[in-house]
Amino acid sequence: MTAPPTADPGPVRWAWRPHAPRQPAEPLARQWLAAELGADADALPLSRDHRGRPRLQGAFAGWDCNWSHSGDGLLVALGRGVRLGIDLERVRPRARALDLAQRFFTAPELAWLHAASSAAVRDHGFLRLWCAKEAVLKAHGHGISFGLHRLRFAESPDGLRLVECDAELGQAEDWSLTELHPAPDYLGALAWKRRDPGREFRDPHEPA
Repeated sequence: MTAPPTADPGPVRWAWRPHAPRQPAEPLARQWLAAELGADADALPLSRDHRGRPRLQGAFAGWDCNWSHSGDGLLVALGRGVRLGIDLERVRPRARALDLAQRFFTAPELAWLHAASSAAVRDHGFLRLWCAKEAVLKAHGHGISFGLHRLRFAESPDGLRLVECDAELGQAEDWSLTELHPAPDYLGALAWKRRDPGREFRDPHEPA
């Protein structure tokens, strides 16, 4: 199964690709990215920073990309003039969802999960929060080591919305989030923030 890019993607686009478990995801991601950019996959200037975050260079330095795989699926995202992150999780029972939420999530998020009408609804909500947080933190560049508790999401009529975050992430309202349902039994999230040249996330291991 292959999902097309979102119908109204704004500055970002994404796609779902079948991915065999325990196989490298980067070759598949590279193929899709190259096709979207009109480049040769083998020559695409795609590298990793010291944390392993993918980055496009050379003629495509104004673009950003990210990918995530789980189970037998892969999500790939691409955008211009943004920092973006994407996360994918396979839906399955999470016996330790509340324990993990108590350890890593904010108090309002934990209360929201406790108020779920059933274990299935709670597990679904936990995965939604996890994907949303991971997507933002992958865009930021540090990943979950930055701290899942340093950003808070709340339910809104349009889905989860970032309502509070650490100052290093910028202003919460500057972030956009799209929740994804790319295939049966999978949840994902795509987060992005427009680049501000004056406040761009900088890798401290790189020269200014």
